[in-house]
Parts: sequence; structure tokens; C-alpha cells
Amino acid sequence: MPSAKQTPNVAEILIEALPYIRQFSGKTLVVKYGGHAMVDDGLKVDFARDITLLKLIGIHPVVVHGGGPQINTVLDQMGIRPKFVRGMRMTDAATMDVVEMVLGGKVNKAIVAQINQQGGRAVGLSGKDGHLVQARKMQIVHQADLNSPPEIIDPGLVGEVTAVNTGLIESLGRDGFIPIIAPVGSGVDGETFNINADLVAGEIAKALGAERLFLMTDVDGVNDSADRLISSIGAAEIRTMISDGSISGGMIPKIECALDALAGGVGKVTIMNGTRPHALLLELFTVKGSGTEVLLDGPPSDSIP
Repeated sequence: MPSAKQTPNVAEILIEALPYIRQFSGKTLVVKYGGHAMVDDGLKVDFARDITLLKLIGIHPVVVHGGGPQINTVLDQMGIRPKFVRGMRMTDAATMDVVEMVLGGKVNKAIVAQINQQGGRAVGLSGKDGHLVQARKMQIVHQADLNSPPEIIDPGLVGEVTAVNTGLIESLGRDGFIPIIAPVGSGVDGETFNINADLVAGEIAKALGAERLFLMTDVDGVNDSADRLISSIGAAEIRTMISDGSISGGMIPKIECALDALAGGVGKVTIMNGTRPHALLLELFTVKGSGTEVLLDGPPSDSIP
């Protein structure tokens, strides 16, 4: 039984969360789940509990997951060295087979099992199921530095989203299920595309008119040149930081996804550290929150959260 000293602290936490629970009740939240939060056993349990709790209190979470470390492990076993450009995995036919096997099979079903074990009702989906995520081949424009001309790179079977079948997601949500989505999509000719999970999460958030989009990563958010966390950042500053290399690698698609989601009507986008225990609940239900809020230029919103 908790002591009298502990009880007020617990009560204060619950009272602080109450207005946020009221605000988000009945709303859709899209979470991109990835990085080391997916491989650490303790963090996997924390995430599953957080998602289950959100559903039980009347919020509708939709999870889009990555699986880069798991894919790299299998590729390494096969003697295939991964290559990335602007945070995108170059994907030939052999790599695509591995990506689809790992994401749609092992990783997706492990997340589903973990949430179900915590009392949730998760359903695993590939973007190919029911034409959930339709895609076309992506062309990547890469510029090594400010003095170099842009270069068009063929990334292989890397896709960009052209349409999202929201009916399947919404139907599952209404029936009390939590959709867990692997980021692969199908083209008009039936080909399979590997799609960056951040971009899939952003497109799904736009299509659903989501209240919030969370992009979970292994760092606290976007840092400035002094390596200090930036609590909010606008489009103009983002363009400058990409040009001077302050924002690079896998953070580029996250930032671009965030801006695109906001322009498409998503209420708020946060890049946050998924390696912090219960990071999702802390961002949603506390005044302080966590991570970097991405803005379409202009001052941060004063509204909660």
C-alpha cells in the first residue's frame, strides 16, 4: 500500500494529465516507432503499455514502425552492405526481399504480440494489405555540399506514398483495434516498394487528419550548433540547418516529413527520444513535454499541450 507521503505525488501527476486526456479523447494520434526503443526489452514493454493505455482511455493510436537495426542484422548475415542517401536506404531486389520479410514478418508481429500481451488489441498490417499504402518509385535529389551541383540518384525500389486507404485503419479503430503498420507499399503494376517509415507515418497522419504525429528516434530531438536541444524550430531555420549540414542523415526525412504533415493539416508534430521510458506519455500528458516541436514558421503555439 502506498505511503501517505507518496499518494499526493501520484495524485498530482494524475491531475496534471486530466486536461490532456480530456483534450485528446476520441482523437487520432499517429506514432512512428523505431530506433533502439524497438530492440531494448524494457523499452519495448514501456511502449506497448503506453499504446495500450492510450486506447483504453479513448484515444486512437496508429503505429507505423521502422526496423533498420533488424534489417541491417539480416543483411550483414547475407553479406550485403547497406547504403544510405539522405537517410534513405538504397534498395535493390535482394534488399527488398529482406526488408519485406523483416518488417512485415518478424518486427511487425513482435510489436503486435507485445501490445496484446499488455491487454491491447493490436492488428499487424503491411502497407500492401487492402491497398493500404499505394506508392510510386522515388527519385532522390542529393547535393553533397553548397558548392556541388544537385545529383539525381536512383535508390532502387524505394517508394513515395501516392495514396492511403484510410477506411481500413478507421474500421479497425472503431472496432477497438490498434493498427500496427509496416512501411512497405505497392505500385500500380503490383511492384513492392520500401518506404521510409517517417514518410509513411506523415502521409497516414495527413490522410486521417490526425491531432498529433510523433516521430520517435534515438536522440532528444533537433540540436543547435552547440549541441543543445531546440524546443521548437521553424521551416526557415530548418532549411538553413540542412544547407550547412547541422541537420543531416536520418534527421532530414524526419524534418521533411514533419513539415509536410503540418502543411497537410496535422495538428502538431514532435520529434522525440523513444529511448526515454514512457516518452510518449510524458510528451502527451505533462506540461513540460519532451523533444522538438516542428513549426511552419512563426511562434510556437501557447495552447496545450
